[in-house]
Amino acid sequence: MTPESQTGRPDRAALSASAPAIELKGISKAFGPVQANKDISISVKRGSIHGIIGENGAGKSTLMSILYGFYKADTGQILIGGQETEIPDSQAAIAAGIGMVFQHFKLVENFTVLENVILGAEDGAMLQPSIAKARELLTQLAQEYELNVDPDALIENLSVGHQQRVEILKALYRQADILILDEPTGVLTPAEADHLFRILRGLRDEGKTIVLITHKLREIMDVTDTVSVMRRGEMVATVNTDETSPEELAELMVGRKVLLRVDKAPAQPGDSVLEIADLRVTDEKGVDRVKGVSLNVRAGEILGIAGVAGNGQSELMQVLGGMRTGSGTIRVNGAPIDLSGARANGQARRELGIAHVPEDRQREGLIMEYFAWENVAFGYHHQEKYQRNRWLMDNRALRADTEAKMEKFDIRPPLPWTQAKSFSGGNQQKIVVAREMESDPDLLLVGQPTRGVDIGAIEFIHQQIVALRDQGKAILLVSVELDEIMSLSDRIAVMFDGQIMGERSPTETNEKELGLLMAGMTGDA
Repeated sequence: MTPESQTGRPDRAALSASAPAIELKGISKAFGPVQANKDISISVKRGSIHGIIGENGAGKSTLMSILYGFYKADTGQILIGGQETEIPDSQAAIAAGIGMVFQHFKLVENFTVLENVILGAEDGAMLQPSIAKARELLTQLAQEYELNVDPDALIENLSVGHQQRVEILKALYRQADILILDEPTGVLTPAEADHLFRILRGLRDEGKTIVLITHKLREIMDVTDTVSVMRRGEMVATVNTDETSPEELAELMVGRKVLLRVDKAPAQPGDSVLEIADLRVTDEKGVDRVKGVSLNVRAGEILGIAGVAGNGQSELMQVLGGMRTGSGTIRVNGAPIDLSGARANGQARRELGIAHVPEDRQREGLIMEYFAWENVAFGYHHQEKYQRNRWLMDNRALRADTEAKMEKFDIRPPLPWTQAKSFSGGNQQKIVVAREMESDPDLLLVGQPTRGVDIGAIEFIHQQIVALRDQGKAILLVSVELDEIMSLSDRIAVMFDGQIMGERSPTETNEKELGLLMAGMTGDA
């Protein structure tokens, strides 16, 4: 018999300090015909940062959702601190000392930080004692772990980096000893990611156990002590991080050697496809977001836009994609684009040969309740190949086209009748990328093309972008991943505070110089 608390759950105080923080034994989980996890066993040492990596659809998030009580395993055992533990729901996970920070945050946007932290953990019907207690503890936790955030700030007014800190504070407030983070840097800038890693190291040094789900090999090498690799629902290896390499991990993830750099020939640019002159964008609050930007992108080249998130790149892409109005002049193949709103829409852009992979796949790229085959047609359903006659769409042709795209872009599961919300974040991204890249555009606008995408898919998407360039297409790329900008771009423009700070050739610059430009320092002073 294992010691138990009055709740019937294992007594956390009685857990063995020498036992692993987490042991999963023979975990299997299937969703219909899809085997998400197959006989997985893993041991996580107490007071360590343990990485779990794998391609999209490898089963990483499913495994951690079982540990957190979102799913129930078909077979297998969960041991916390050496004791077998039943985790039928998230409340049982929290009682066992487990907290989870999801890739897409679970916060109430019009609540304050303090209200979100205590939500579901109130001491009783009277909220004031809970709020006073939470404020005191929140201040203590924030100081101890560098999680500084205004407790009275509304969530909707916080950056994604600060929202993530709130999620971590929620878990710590509930006294989590084990913290699971699912793709935590997918929406963070490099500086925010570095700060997060300092927080995680601090938590580890205080005796917390961290499980980090990610596909980014740099993060694994930088911050973890141990790493487990999953492939197609199975655990294929667990190694000490200091005894492996990015190349070895990539091969274990994909099952083949992976090129960790972009292999491309020099660009052969032609005529200008996109010409932007004195573009200005003002947001709903009257704040100038883009301030007189002028750019051009030629056929057969990739122009990369570098910059810290929030410096006008999103607004620039939204105007070009027909999602926002602005002033100035934009021409595509010599034809002017209406910026006033009269024809400032995506369909008008597509008629001009513009394809757009938006930065936020869930809000701007997909209809989450729709099936994959419907999302593949999204924006292109008027095309002749999808029409049965003047009034009806040819759904059979649409589904066949979706199956072909799913096979080419390795979208898992390859089932056109699956709702978009049921795919992993990386596979959602591949649906959007497949739809836009396969539309034969003259100009491809691509924002954060590999956000939340695994290493094998990153290699494939990069190859597709370069292939489009080599076909004579013009490509405007926005990414917060500076190494992605450096390796893909033929020219780099840096944005700061809504303005272009300068252009550089990737072969004649470095991350330090680009970083200074991203901070608004031109070096002229």
